Amino acid sequence: MKKTNYIDDIVSWQEEFEYYYDVKVRFSETDMFGHLNNTVPFTYFEMARIDFFKSQGFMQDWVMPENETIPVVADLQCDYLSQIYFDEDLKIYVKANSIGNSSVDLHYMGKKADGSICLAGRGTIVQISKKTGKGVPWSEEMRHLLAKSKKSVVK
Repeated sequence: MKKTNYIDDIVSWQEEFEYYYDVKVRFSETDMFGHLNNTVPFTYFEMARIDFFKSQGFMQDWVMPENETIPVVADLQCDYLSQIYFDEDLKIYVKANSIGNSSVDLHYMGKKADGSICLAGRGTIVQISKKTGKGVPWSEEMRHLLAKSKKSVVK
């Protein structure tokens, strides 16, 4: 696997993932060469991230109109490790890699049915106030749930 600047040890990094979201590559997501379009993994990451946050109980609160906070993506990157083709089954893993005051650095890993890693990624999500646009600290319960999702590093 090629070296990425956010993965020190690929073996321990991949062992820390527990949560995943199943995806089947649709024909419309491929290009004229029959492999996955380079923009699609970001959609897969979003689907996995939203499902992950739902599993933590966060999305249910964030989507309520009276809730003051929302999550925003501050940055997002993807490393393409092998080609992906139409009709392949993928597992898109997500974990909280490190937790800040109002942010969380999420890591993503895409695996094919044979267990090989085809995608790696990371991105920072910030919980902000809808009124001020400024970061809102995680509650203790939220921090606990994020930390429990893997052996997170709390900043």
